[in-house]
Amino acid sequence: MINNDVLRSIRYMLDLSDGMIADTCALADPAFVIDKADVAGWLRKEDEEGFVACDDRTLAHFLDGLIVHFRGRDESQPLRPVEKRITNNLVLKKLRVAFQLKDVDMHDIFQQAGFPVSKPELSALFRQPDHKNYRACGDQLLRNFLKGLTLRVRGA
Repeated sequence: MINNDVLRSIRYMLDLSDGMIADTCALADPAFVIDKADVAGWLRKEDEEGFVACDDRTLAHFLDGLIVHFRGRDESQPLRPVEKRITNNLVLKKLRVAFQLKDVDMHDIFQQAGFPVSKPELSALFRQPDHKNYRACGDQLLRNFLKGLTLRVRGA
């Protein structure tokens, strides 16, 4: 899925302003500073003037910032390195951690989106890529997860 689509979905889900998105990115790493004008470009549609593609590094900082925002920072641990490549599986994993979702919650979210997922399918999404039962998370699966999570957070 395109990073900009993920960012737009989460922004809508949590009703975040441009400044709040910039602040959330800074939660992951205070040295990573972004401008509100950059955020506005990321939130535009691909065919709009002023559209800017959101890179993996920025999305990784934003997702890590969500984890810190919802769960807090462990001061005894050093800052985690930011992933260089963001996959749909990683987005799913970071959102699961940020919202403290269990397997039952994940199944409910997919069910609410009208896209039921079996237990083996779900566990395969969270395995290491070199594991024999690993399954790459497709765009449709992530889109339905974001839709179901939005329904859960914002209400029907």
